Amino acid sequence: MLDLKDINYQPNIQEISEYINNPIFSQFYNFINNEYNALCKVEYSKDVWARGWNIKLRKAGKSLCVIYPKEGYFTVLVVIGKKEKEKVNDLLAQLSDEMQKIFHNTKEGNGQRWLMIDLFDSGCLCQDTLKLIQIRRESK
Repeated sequence: MLDLKDINYQPNIQEISEYINNPIFSQFYNFINNEYNALCKVEYSKDVWARGWNIKLRKAGKSLCVIYPKEGYFTVLVVIGKKEKEKVNDLLAQLSDEMQKIFHNTKEGNGQRWLMIDLFDSGCLCQDTLKLIQIRRESK
């Protein structure tokens, strides 16, 4: 079994997908790659709250999101910065109650909100996450 905290073994996307063992991961990951032709990097994080291997997706030098694998689901980090803030505020009322709650419960620091979104299925929360990533991609 894959140990995501083992710094000496870098898993590939297939191994991470098998570890998550949820079809939504492949759908989400493939969508980001197909939609944005994103640069994907599997990196080891030494952060206390998220130690282990994660997947960073970037486009044009900008972070789109970071995926933290878990058993049965995954967490997506989307940073809402100063450039995205106005568009996200305009869109917020159209997003699910769950996403609005995540947004409002995430403290702002240095003009940014680091939204940690747990995805278990392809429902509203997943669709909302993709909308936030699109805003991130479009902001210059």
